[in-house]
Formats: sequence, C-alpha cells, structure tokens
Amino acid sequence: MALPLLSIFLFSSLTLFSLTESKLNVDYYNKTCPQFEKIIQQIVVDKQLAAPTTAAGALRLFFHDCMVGGCDASLLISSNSFSQAERDTDINLSLPGDAYDVVTRAKTALELQCPGIVSCADILAVATRDLITMVGGPFYKIRLGRKDSFESYAKDVEGHIARPNMTMDTIINMFSSKKLNVQEMVALMGAHTIGFSHCSEFSKRLFKFSQTSEFDPTMNPTYVQALQTLCGNNTKDMAAFNDVMTPGKFDNMYFLNLQKGLGLLASDQAMIYDQRTKPFVELYAKDQDAFFKAFAHAMEKVSVYKVKLGKMGEVRRRCDVVNQLQVNPNKKIGS
Repeated sequence: MALPLLSIFLFSSLTLFSLTESKLNVDYYNKTCPQFEKIIQQIVVDKQLAAPTTAAGALRLFFHDCMVGGCDASLLISSNSFSQAERDTDINLSLPGDAYDVVTRAKTALELQCPGIVSCADILAVATRDLITMVGGPFYKIRLGRKDSFESYAKDVEGHIARPNMTMDTIINMFSSKKLNVQEMVALMGAHTIGFSHCSEFSKRLFKFSQTSEFDPTMNPTYVQALQTLCGNNTKDMAAFNDVMTPGKFDNMYFLNLQKGLGLLASDQAMIYDQRTKPFVELYAKDQDAFFKAFAHAMEKVSVYKVKLGKMGEVRRRCDVVNQLQVNPNKKIGS
C-alpha cells in the first residue's frame, strides 16, 4: 500500500542532522570494543600532562576537520605523490603535531585491543571532548559510529574555515552554511579561551594599522605594547596565547577579555561591536554556565555534521592513510 502523500512529504522534510543523529549511538562500541573510552581517556591524560597545549590543538584539529566535508578524519590523511591533502593547505599548516599525535597514539592502542573496529573520526571526536573536560570545560555526549573518509584534498578547504581578517558577515554566513546560528557561532568561537595564535595572524593590528593609528584602536594599549615586543622580530613567527589571562583553562575569560580590548584576533574582537554577536558575548562574559551549555550543544551539533555512515566510509587501519593505499601505494586516492 502506498504511503499517503503527506507522510511522504513529512519524511522527505527531515533534516540530515536528525537522520544522522538517529543512526549514531553513544553505545556503538559497547560490544565490539568495550574498553574504547577507557583507552582513549588514558592516552589523553598522559598526552595532556606531557604536552599542555594538546587540548587546544585537538580542538582546532577536530573543528577544521568537521568544517570541511564533515567529521570524517579527512584532515588526518597525509599528502602523497598524486594529491595534496587538507592538512597541507596553508590554514592547516599551523595545526600542532601534538594534536595529530594524540589521535595516532589512541588509534595504535585501540588497534591492539580491537583491530579494525574504531574509526579515526570517532577517536578524534572523543579525544577532543575528553581533553576539553580535562582542562576545565564542559562534558557532552558523543554519538559514535562515524566512518573515515576515502579521500582528502587541499583544494576543498578554502571558504570553510574562518580566517582572522574576515568580516563578521562572511564568518556568520560561513557558519550558517553549516546550519550553525549566530549564538552557536559565538559559543564555538569561545574555544579560543585556550590555545595560541602566531604573530602572522594578528600582527597587522599592531603595526601601521591605518593612516590615523599605529595600532588597532579597539585593542588595549598596554596589551598592544606587549604584543609589539613579541612580534617585532619579523624573522620569527612567534605565538601568543589567545586568552592572555587564563591561557590553559577552559573558561569564559575569553569573553571578558573582549570587553576589555584583549581579544587577540581581529575576528574575535569584532564580536563585541557587532550587534548580532554582542548580546551573546555579554551573556557568556557574565554567565559561564550559559557559555558551557551553549558550547556543549554546539559541539554536539558540529560532531554529527555530514558524518560518513556505512559504505560511505571505512575504518582506517592507520589514520594518515586510506586502506586502499596501504594495500596498493601506487593507487590514486579516491580512484
């Protein structure tokens, strides 16, 4: 018997987010790899204690991966003689090695415990969540069952990851294209409460900013002087903490900093002046719980963006190489 027309219409109107959400499961590995989360947690703790910037690096790695074609670990694939992968495009070159390393370590341990079961995409999602929690951020559930992509191309990256010199209109539209609204965007930008940025990403705010001002007048002058000293030597691309007050702690200090002219990146500081983003900056500055709830919700939403399911992907044996290239290294990715 044919379905009524209204039922067909309602089914076809379901969002991809809802459909994907229903196919992923927090208990996905309970039977096939019951030690999954325990193994990742131990790797994460050891790595973060040894390299305290790992949490911020993994968070960037996760976000840069998900924003380009979905959360499918395509960013972990290495370039080869046939094609340049996402990780080697300019905006991803500054992603820290410790972030890749924590995923590699977890994958190695999981392959010994339950070979061929856990995807690199799931490892990255859970490791990121655990690292955020470890440095004081909120815990949120991760639905599991993602598959890893078959391919990765540098040409696919541009236009999907925000750059510090982009206008607020451009950034809002970019997030909107991923089904993320302004409030979710502001919450996710709060990830800059940990981590650092290189001078090349903000030095234009410090020197010869305009004909009327040596530096960006929205910045705190004392802060500018310290950054000018740091970045004055053009021979080295030094780095500064995104949050100058509590750089190693995931909290709402980032938003308080914006109110004081202590935003490091131009795109961050601009949020306190744009009427679309300002109310959320002010809310999160005075209410850390509100920020944590919004951030956790947004991260859950990002984590299921365009995930690969079933035959749309694979479980890579190594996170940096698709399985077909491990069998035949002369074969072109995606062919």
